[in-house]
Amino acid sequence: MMKENKNYYDVLEVPVDATLQEIHNAYIRAKNAYSGDSVALYSLMSQDDCAAILDQIEEAYSVIGVAEKRREYDKARGLNQEHTVQGFNEEMHSKPDYAPKRKESDLGSQTEKDLQNSSSEEYVYSESEHSQKNHATVTKVQAFQKFGLNYDQDSSFEQEIENCSNFTGDFLKKVREYKNVTVERMADMTRISKTYIRNIEEEDYTKLPADVYTRGFVYQYAKCLKLNPDLVATSYIHHIRQLKNPPQA
Repeated sequence: MMKENKNYYDVLEVPVDATLQEIHNAYIRAKNAYSGDSVALYSLMSQDDCAAILDQIEEAYSVIGVAEKRREYDKARGLNQEHTVQGFNEEMHSKPDYAPKRKESDLGSQTEKDLQNSSSEEYVYSESEHSQKNHATVTKVQAFQKFGLNYDQDSSFEQEIENCSNFTGDFLKKVREYKNVTVERMADMTRISKTYIRNIEEEDYTKLPADVYTRGFVYQYAKCLKLNPDLVATSYIHHIRQLKNPPQA
């Protein structure tokens, strides 16, 4: 059984106001990250360690992945109470996919968005087939310009990247520079601030957000460099946690 002070949301690396769908997606990602015959993963931790983490993942999901259990878990720990107390009962009775109510400022004006979508629907369906194809072509070009990588491949370094199982900030920086991606472009590709990108590369964990958000940043960083995002994010967070809490001699 997990320790009482262990937060199930931290285990699945999701914010406390995540929806059940977001929690389910995080559960799948976490299971994939710590299961299977991954040589790279087992070079970071033993199979027993992975099994223990998988047990924690299953335990966490069995509680916060079920609406009624999650409601009781949140209430017992005083989580999500600030969103509105009656919100728990309202959400539970209105739909089975319970999620705590988020602040109105986070939600935006849904009514206005619905009206905008409705008013544009007629225009969308009245477009000619030629216009749709042309738009798709332009979109592909724009996507390539934003996310395409243009660099001279070095077979030796490509092999080093392929064999890497411990992605440190310094190594990520080397890969980024090797693939001719500036910090400014990485910020544009990922929508992550240049400051956070530098903090990730410099491993300045005192200036990084909570692990759940840092992992998401590194995941996007890795995707833009055409790396294995699950492996990169998992190994980076493992490395950072070791820096925060060095193993006792």
